[in-house]
Amino acid sequence: MCESNPGAVTAPVRADTPAPSVGIYIHVPFCVSKCPYCDFYSMTADEETMERYTEAVLRELRRREGRFTADTLYFGGGTPSLLGGRRLAAIVREATRLFGLSGAEITMEANPADDLAETFAAFAAAGGNRVSLGLQSADDDALRALGRRHTAAQVETAVEAARRAEIGNLSLDLMLGLEGQTPAGVRRSVAACADMGATHVSAYLLKIEPGTPFARRTLDLPDEEATAELYETACDALEARGYRQYEISNFAKDGYQSRHNLKYWNSDPTVGIGPAAHSFFGGRRLSMPRDLSAFLQGRQPTPEPADPTVGDNTLAEYAMLRLRLTEGLTEAGCRERFGAGIPEEWRRRAGRLPDGLVVCDEAGLRLTRQGFLLSNAILAAIL
Repeated sequence: MCESNPGAVTAPVRADTPAPSVGIYIHVPFCVSKCPYCDFYSMTADEETMERYTEAVLRELRRREGRFTADTLYFGGGTPSLLGGRRLAAIVREATRLFGLSGAEITMEANPADDLAETFAAFAAAGGNRVSLGLQSADDDALRALGRRHTAAQVETAVEAARRAEIGNLSLDLMLGLEGQTPAGVRRSVAACADMGATHVSAYLLKIEPGTPFARRTLDLPDEEATAELYETACDALEARGYRQYEISNFAKDGYQSRHNLKYWNSDPTVGIGPAAHSFFGGRRLSMPRDLSAFLQGRQPTPEPADPTVGDNTLAEYAMLRLRLTEGLTEAGCRERFGAGIPEEWRRRAGRLPDGLVVCDEAGLRLTRQGFLLSNAILAAIL
């Protein structure tokens, strides 16, 4: 069955399957200003709008009472820290009351340009235990070119505020492939992450999104070969500092992988709340429109059209996501989830690829570091 039509193999559904423990994602669509590379749904907002938004989030959480338990909660954006400690704490406490969140990973993204001491303290008091800060670069000139509001020194201040609030799980973002970026600059940024005690680092390649200010400019970005060198430099520097790569763009100290993000790559259930939020629940993918007014008025998520190349909740979709991980697509994972192993045709296709891009063995299929740089083409060739 897998070889004749691998994309159509769907995860089995059992009548005795317990209610899933999900990851809750809350999209906070507010920013002080828009970065020129960003295409996430966000806007400026006054206090009244943020109050109405918070009430809408609480309403949507209560609508889902009794449908599942949760073990991760993630505030993304936008700039979630703009809600302030009182509103964030109210949401965390209500989600904990409704869905358990026992031993949960509870993350908030924050902009280090802001005074975060009170926000972190209230977030931690309510149960928040993980903070993600957008460092992007330890070079202030690079930060200005990216349109960021903060300096490298302000990131250190934000980290100190998190420590005072006893939030020890700290993720920092780095951006690669910037104008004028050098391997030496990447190593300095990695060193800054380590010196600040980050437990997790996300190192992303800059992507020019259509419709953004960067898309309308002529940028002198590194070419493909130079970008590959910057990525490999970041990987080597992070691993030398004790950060183990577990996904194309993510590195962590032992025990500090992002539990919430792993849900996406493992095709585990997630519930998204807020405008532009996405969900994967009951084997279906759902999304909210990029419309704050619709969310405030109670508009409900609608099914997304299935990806025509892999479908929803299929072996091919699962493989596409799992191959982002260094662990890759495992034989054991396929059999547990779908009742069948990795299709032999996929193994044959992987074997025909150039050396050094994919490892194919008894354990399964996984991309190498060089393979990650060509992941889209490799996934298309295999799947």
